[in-house]
Amino acid sequence: MAKSNRMTVPTSTPPEKVLQRVLLVSAIDGWSIVVVAGLGALLTLLLGDLLGVGVSLLVLAAGVIELRGRRQLRQRDPAGMKLLVRAQLFLLSVILVYCVSRLGSFDGETAMASLTPEMEVALKEAGLERADVLPLVQTVFYAVYGTVAVVSVIFQGGLTLYYRSRTGAVTAALSPAPEPVNPSVL
Repeated sequence: MAKSNRMTVPTSTPPEKVLQRVLLVSAIDGWSIVVVAGLGALLTLLLGDLLGVGVSLLVLAAGVIELRGRRQLRQRDPAGMKLLVRAQLFLLSVILVYCVSRLGSFDGETAMASLTPEMEVALKEAGLERADVLPLVQTVFYAVYGTVAVVSVIFQGGLTLYYRSRTGAVTAALSPAPEPVNPSVL
């Protein structure tokens, strides 16, 4: 008799296991956001970049919202799933607004004014003029902010879909088990 090479895949994951995965993902993501945004806020504050501080604080708020949602789930409140979804959508909005504002603010003169004398010497030695560098700087500028926007849509959008698709299973895991029916009462 020939053996089947097909793997059997469980058709559904137990709700309790889904809840544990959501708690793990939200802990890793939430704390990562809080740590990175907190460090970013401190760094931009030290550099005197008030816009950077504001953006960092908004990102930090998204991380805190995600951790609050996680805490609600740990307290057996299924409303925490809404906070997890909202945190991702809020973070995505902050990142996209920032990227779009940066993409619309490229200033070639300011970029070229930041060339140091050493950089200019290096350019001359390479046979390049200042005007030759501007298109490259502009391309890199657009590529960086465009890439951040696309990656954010994929990652934060993916996490939003992940959390939304698990809301039913998490709610089921957090619901109290129905009391057994006593057949003698019927």
